[in-house]
Amino acid sequence: MSFDSIQFLVFFPIVIALYFIIPFKKRWILLLIASYYFYMCWRVDYIILIMISTIIDYICSNQMSKINLKQKRKKWLIISLISNLGILFGFKYFNFFSENIQTLFNQYNIFYEVPFFNVLLPVGISFYTFQTLSYTIDVYNNKTPAQKHLGVFAVYVSFFPQLVAGPIERSNHLLPQFFKEHKFSYDRVKSGLQKMLWGFFKKLVIANNLAILVNGVYNNVDNYTGAALLVATIFFTFQIYCDFSGYSDIAIGTARVMGFELRENFKRPYFSKSIQEFWQRWHITLSSWFKDYLYIPLGGNRVVKWKWYYNIIITFLLSGLWHGAEWTFIIWGALHGTYLVFSITLNSPKKYLSEIIKKYSPKLNNIFDVTITFILVAFAWIFFRANNLDDALYVIKNMLTDLNEYNNMGMQFRGLGIYLSDIIKCVILIFFVIGYSLYERSDDVWKKLQSKPIWIRWSLYYLMLFGILFLAPHSTINNFIYFQF
Repeated sequence: MSFDSIQFLVFFPIVIALYFIIPFKKRWILLLIASYYFYMCWRVDYIILIMISTIIDYICSNQMSKINLKQKRKKWLIISLISNLGILFGFKYFNFFSENIQTLFNQYNIFYEVPFFNVLLPVGISFYTFQTLSYTIDVYNNKTPAQKHLGVFAVYVSFFPQLVAGPIERSNHLLPQFFKEHKFSYDRVKSGLQKMLWGFFKKLVIANNLAILVNGVYNNVDNYTGAALLVATIFFTFQIYCDFSGYSDIAIGTARVMGFELRENFKRPYFSKSIQEFWQRWHITLSSWFKDYLYIPLGGNRVVKWKWYYNIIITFLLSGLWHGAEWTFIIWGALHGTYLVFSITLNSPKKYLSEIIKKYSPKLNNIFDVTITFILVAFAWIFFRANNLDDALYVIKNMLTDLNEYNNMGMQFRGLGIYLSDIIKCVILIFFVIGYSLYERSDDVWKKLQSKPIWIRWSLYYLMLFGILFLAPHSTINNFIYFQF
């Protein structure tokens, strides 16, 4: 079941009504049934994987809680890590490594049939695996107590608002909330619905309109050159932001209606003045996971410089691999790691250049930093979006050729059924989300609007509602991009 489906529009109100009607002590049962049903709407048999992961981590964490010596607890942590990562590897990475081993064998004339695992990737497996891993690691490190209530722990693993694509929650933040009674609150419900409305608008109106052009170009890159490739790349930069942050907003809003607070996942990432700042604003719950459970355990920046660079590159390579079993994702991660290493090594020259620009205008310096960061991020998105490595290299090679041939670009777009009016609409939508982000810098937009006249608030409500009804494309179905991870 997807947030942008008719089924969810029926499912959500029923769950919310029952949630506030039934006694507090029985709510975990409703949430568990609702979460399992929500996931089984994708594919019934894959719920078994969530159950297996839940039971293994429940047993391992409770066994660790009975042992005082950390060294003796390690075997239970290892069981949890091997079990969860083994399931993730088998369903997501086994075929990728098999294909590459086969290619390597063929290079040396070693003819051996490497096994191939013919299964569909379970939706959200990377998200709930990382969520349960962080829990068992925290129990091992005595950062969080082992959860004794198996039912509540199962809800934590499968909580439907953030099950499929995050945010990736930590146990010490989310688990205690299941033991608090959340009474109906008009202000909280309104805040949650506002968050959901903005998320739906970003996904259905902005991301889905941009997707028409992006998918048309990137799924047939050989048919396009120059400006068409450049426009598609820029549009994808905003498409993936609106798509993924839209999902996160809906997830956060859905949970908030019931009284649960999930962590924010995006904070205006395209206004970042450096790659390091970008990763403090983009997919925050994943980047903080890699920082806390990989980068810092490797030594972080508390090591000699070459090891520091190594820790950065390894962290981003694995981050890229987490997103998908393709070389394009690995290169995307490697690019961001390389960006960070170069930003460290070139820090002094950059500061010198910034000081020169600041003499003329501090704002100009900020614009310069934001622009450079945006270009670097957009370039890396080429590998993320391309269907394969050859397509990515084709886009890079041809996107800056024939930029002055606007008529040629128009003819290429008309082949997709896209006209100048469609391009203008997409540009206006992009500027709308930029304007919203700028207005949001000092505080939440909806909180700001509380002090405004009622007609202004309702005008924004109707603008988004009518936008969803009349501007959202209905001819094509675009699942949330991060469902594939």
